[in-house]
Amino acid sequence: MEMTFVYVALTVALLVAVVVGVALVLNRRGEPKPPTSRPGVRPDDTTSRDTPRRLVEEPPGPDSVGIAVLDESTVEEIGLEAPEPAAGRFTRLRRRLARSQTTLGRGLLSLLSRDNLDADTWDEIEETLLTADLGVAATTELMDRLRTRVRAESPSTPQEAQALLREELIALVDPGLDRTVHSTRDAGGPAVILVVGVNGTGKTTTTGKLGRLLVAENRTVLLGAADTFRAAAAEQLQTWGDRVGAAVVRGPEGGDPAAVAFDAVTVGAEADVDTVVIDTAGRLHTKVGLMDELGKVKRVLERRGPVDEVLLVLDATTGQNGLTQARVFSEVVDVSGIVLTKLDGTAKGGIVVAVQRELGVPVKLVGLGEGPDDLAPFDAAEFVDALLAE
Repeated sequence: MEMTFVYVALTVALLVAVVVGVALVLNRRGEPKPPTSRPGVRPDDTTSRDTPRRLVEEPPGPDSVGIAVLDESTVEEIGLEAPEPAAGRFTRLRRRLARSQTTLGRGLLSLLSRDNLDADTWDEIEETLLTADLGVAATTELMDRLRTRVRAESPSTPQEAQALLREELIALVDPGLDRTVHSTRDAGGPAVILVVGVNGTGKTTTTGKLGRLLVAENRTVLLGAADTFRAAAAEQLQTWGDRVGAAVVRGPEGGDPAAVAFDAVTVGAEADVDTVVIDTAGRLHTKVGLMDELGKVKRVLERRGPVDEVLLVLDATTGQNGLTQARVFSEVVDVSGIVLTKLDGTAKGGIVVAVQRELGVPVKLVGLGEGPDDLAPFDAAEFVDALLAE
């Protein structure tokens, strides 16, 4: 009898254990799984690698993957910033540029307005051009053209001298170059813009400002944080994206930048965005290994499709040293356009002409201040007018 009771008790205990175990398993299945850290997303994100961090909850459609549409209701609802429209930015910043360019524009105008343009005056004009980083070849060309026109037209007033100088400077800057930033691909995925440059030129800031500029032109934008070596770079880019609703794809610190760039384009294609802008780590042009790595980033991106723009960010205050940097970068990644930062901080406006001639590619964007909307499409006539402004 006692043995029977023991067997019954053991059987009941076993049944209870089984029931409790099944209940625990079922309960655990119903719980959400903890987020895992995957390449291409922040560790605190619960989205997968293939989905940008959700900024706005949208109904199903092209915007449902988290790319904010910057209409008035969205701006008010989640506190996004509305960037200043691209049109008119350079004009607004013209006064700031004019204040820094007295050496080139006004110096030349003062010399050309003299009653007697003797040999000494022409020597001063040549010195002014060379000091402004115009370069020897461009200086020689402009000197020849100015001499020819002055002999033929004999400007007798400062206004006539200014008109003559304006025409020649505009021709030298070359208004016929295509300065379009190609930010929308017709088919086959988003346009891809790769931002490159040496350390300290403001590359990550330029990438963020470019994102704002494109959003202001009604583009949907995704930013790729492929600068995996500087800890603050991804956070800095995330801040820029958060302000205007541009999603950011990022990888682990110290990770492979080419993999992050590839992930960004993959996510951008699946999200059906217009443009993917990829920030890369700053690197010295003299470091062969780092330059080879940059070439690898571009080659990996081209497995998905063409890279539509390679924008080289140059610090305008570095003058002729920037040309050496530009040559090396152009050889490695086939630069398609120049972004000149800190142009308002130098009187050497001739760097615009020098770098265009050195690379055979146009200056497409210029930075004229520290504000979030102080990146502007470059305009040759506006630039020259700023040089000559009173």
